[in-house]
Amino acid sequence: MSYQILSAAAASITELKRNPMDTLKKGNRSAIAILKRNDLACYCVSPYYIALSEDAELNRIADERMASLDRISISLDTL
Repeated sequence: MSYQILSAAAASITELKRNPMDTLKKGNRSAIAILKRNDLACYCVSPYYIALSEDAELNRIADERMASLDRISISLDTL
């Protein structure tokens, strides 16, 4: 069965077991496709990547809340 790999880096499960930290570094702070016998087994992501995803979600929520607020425009020239 074939799968579309949605990451720039890939590693084998054996490589991940042998040296997990070097495998994560190979991904350069993004997701790494983990392959088992050349089939996609899972994706491995670093905490940095997860933190970026969480920040993006929080930013989206903040933007929605800011858009729903009533705003008052003030010009410094009129003060």
